[in-house]
Amino acid sequence: VQLVESGGGLVQAGGSLRLSCATSGIFFSIDTMGWYRQAPGKQREMVARIINDGSTNYTDSVKGRFTISTDNAKNTVYLQMNSLNPEDTAVYYCHVGGPSDWLKYWGQGTQVTVSS
Repeated sequence: VQLVESGGGLVQAGGSLRLSCATSGIFFSIDTMGWYRQAPGKQREMVARIINDGSTNYTDSVKGRFTISTDNAKNTVYLQMNSLNPEDTAVYYCHVGGPSDWLKYWGQGTQVTVSS
């Protein structure tokens, strides 16, 4: 299983970025696809996830600014990030989860840096 993120970079506060995560080698039924982030000195946190019934969850700090979506035909998950602020600076990781606890896969991460 491979997850390859793209779309990170440096942006000014108030700007937008769109992250993509292309998956391959998926051999199981996907339960969740999502994005997590980890800022320096902080624990990794869930940013947004989409469940196989179509429902979505967002951490409170990104509600109304970030949107998660998927292209099921391509097994790709996106994260549209608008109104970025410096507190959004982190390494963003793509995650895919299956029906068993051991079916959890991560991408390598993509850096998002928001300058003030």
